[in-house]
Amino acid sequence: MTARAKRAERRADGLSKERIVEAAIDILNSEGESALTFRALAAHLATGSGAIYWHVANKNELLAATANAVIARVMTDVVGDAEPREAIRAIAVGVFDAIDAHPWVGAQLSSEPWQTAILQIFEGIGGQLQALGVPERAQFDSASVLVSYVLGLAGQYAAGARLLPPETERSDFLATVAAQVDPAEYPFVHQVATQLREHDDREQFLAGIDLILAGIKTVR
Repeated sequence: MTARAKRAERRADGLSKERIVEAAIDILNSEGESALTFRALAAHLATGSGAIYWHVANKNELLAATANAVIARVMTDVVGDAEPREAIRAIAVGVFDAIDAHPWVGAQLSSEPWQTAILQIFEGIGGQLQALGVPERAQFDSASVLVSYVLGLAGQYAAGARLLPPETERSDFLATVAAQVDPAEYPFVHQVATQLREHDDREQFLAGIDLILAGIKTVR
């Protein structure tokens, strides 16, 4: 065996894709997407960039793998024997919490419609809709609505959080927004301004899931 082949073998054995993904998640969580480069990743892992390229072709593939790893944990945490409606709520809130904790996941999930992470969510929710007894003709539409709501709203909250400085006090910010609403131009928004200021994003998110599930229940 040549020296080059021996080096390649050691490189493949000593550094797994799982280790690379976990290191990438650490960088994304602490420094953000702009800080994730193969050079930074190599320094984090105390290896060379070539060893990383052995397992991951490019940054897009790496980002997809990190999102997939985070969502896989969400799906694993869903209780297997839970009642279907509660399992759907658990999947939804698990994805919400994951995106809230890792805002970069929301950006990655919106970048490619049928990446593995989204397929996991779609499969998990779709399977529970089948267990719930939703007619087959309505399963695709029902799953699509739920997945779109979960990814859309969770991603929206995450994007909002990324736009504000970390030290921003949420209630003060929302109070300022509510106070600036013109009651003549936006009468409904002015009416619910107090709720805007005081609402809990997670509770409101779950309320939306319950509304969708209530509608799905009426499908015959």
